Amino acid sequence: MAVFAIGDLHLSLGTDKPMDVFPGWKGYKEKLERSWNALVRPEDTVVLAGDTSWAMKLEDTGADFAFLQSLPGRKLLLKGNHDYWWCTKAKMDRYLEQQGFTSLAILHNNSFSVEGMALCGTRSWLFDAGQPHDEKVMNRELGRLRMSLDAAGDGEKVVFLHYPPLCSNAQAPEVVAVLREYGVKRCFYGHLHGTAIRYAVQGMRDEIEYRLISADALGFCPLKI
Repeated sequence: MAVFAIGDLHLSLGTDKPMDVFPGWKGYKEKLERSWNALVRPEDTVVLAGDTSWAMKLEDTGADFAFLQSLPGRKLLLKGNHDYWWCTKAKMDRYLEQQGFTSLAILHNNSFSVEGMALCGTRSWLFDAGQPHDEKVMNRELGRLRMSLDAAGDGEKVVFLHYPPLCSNAQAPEVVAVLREYGVKRCFYGHLHGTAIRYAVQGMRDEIEYRLISADALGFCPLKI
């Protein structure tokens, strides 16, 4: 069983929010479907690092989730800043079961064990160089990250975030501190698009490997980790 990751699919099959208007996104759904089917097997796991659907309410995610259900592999969804449909985990779990989306699961205050790895994650929170971030929201996200890491077993703790914990000219030191505290060696994140991709930190930084996995940064091809 292999593990893949990709973020920021921004699916809009049930709403009028086309991403094709942005440079580099033309025909992205077809590109994603083609590469996904070529790489991912039914027994594999794919982590979706937030901003999965443009739906405003959970019940409006049906078309987007049906598309994901049609793709091979188990999909683990974490929250992004544009996932307005996100609600309580209990309600989302119940909805997925009722709609028959059996290959979709929610990564939120928990972790999943796959091939000796503990897949952990949360949305995290934004930061801007020289600007204070929302301390209350950041502390809440740090708590969720800790809960996810605490739920991990003895395997390698691999962390997935929506917001980048650092970029070329700034960082969220609280998030990085938690990664180091729990001995995390690999962290994957999304959120950055277009020209912002050039500011992504890729590779080793203070003994942690970082990788940007937003869909357009990956050419709409899930990354095997």
